[in-house]
Amino acid sequence: MKLKKLLPLIGVALFIYILFKLNLSNIIKEISNADLKLLLGAVVFTFLFMVTQTLKWFAIARAQKIRVPFVKSFVINTKGFFYSFITPSNIGGLMRAEYLREYNENSLGKGVSNFALDKVFDLCSLIFLVIVFSFMLRKFFGVDYLYYAIILLFVLLIGLFVFAEKGRSKKILKGFFRFIPNRIKEKAKISFYSFYKDMPEKKYFFLFFVLNILNWVMLITGVYFVGLSLGINLPYFYFLAILPITTLIGHLPITINGLGTREAAMIALFGLLNIEATKIVSMSIIQLIIGGILPSVFGGLIIFGSKEKI
Repeated sequence: MKLKKLLPLIGVALFIYILFKLNLSNIIKEISNADLKLLLGAVVFTFLFMVTQTLKWFAIARAQKIRVPFVKSFVINTKGFFYSFITPSNIGGLMRAEYLREYNENSLGKGVSNFALDKVFDLCSLIFLVIVFSFMLRKFFGVDYLYYAIILLFVLLIGLFVFAEKGRSKKILKGFFRFIPNRIKEKAKISFYSFYKDMPEKKYFFLFFVLNILNWVMLITGVYFVGLSLGINLPYFYFLAILPITTLIGHLPITINGLGTREAAMIALFGLLNIEATKIVSMSIIQLIIGGILPSVFGGLIIFGSKEKI
């Protein structure tokens, strides 16, 4: 249990090591010299990212017959930023299920399935970008790791189509049901059927996938503007190739919000294109502030302002 609690500190320790290895004063100097006009562009795309991030799970909610208004969805999503930012692998976003209770007969089931579907499509679209753009730039990055990405995508897609069907899931999970303590078996049964109630039809899956791709493009474009503000004048195409890889690595549950692991991966990959490590880490820190801290603070203010219990 102690080891599990300490795992997120690995990335934080790595981040601190990178800061001191590169000389913190040099990083601060790079950040202070960033072009503010281009950073404004990053802020705009961060807002668009928040809109598309809301839209992708809002579309799933509508397919589930969860009639939550879009404006309310945006507020819920902003609150989710706060919880996602402070938890490993952004698992805090699961709090969205709690907020959706109001529109779901006071049940967590649909909210949890909404989060699960959104997370799966999120990862599938991210891995898809890793495969496509990295294959196109294989002369720079090699192709060995691509095989692992393809396998992971294949496994996720199989899992999605297997567990999206209640009947198949019931057969698979039936053997595990007998190990559940008797006192919670009835609750587990209710939760299972609630999870699969109004499960979206597979014809909508492609739409969910496309919305997730659009969401990643908004995020990557924001980082691109941050890079330009620091004088990283690489073609946009390289950002599309590199950032999905570093983001995927940042999902490892050994850090908080990708801190440390993401920067190490960025240094390695952008370094292949002769970009200085100081500029890379400066870009990551600015993006963390614009795309992570500011939305999270805003979400936290909404939570505390409404006097919700954390």
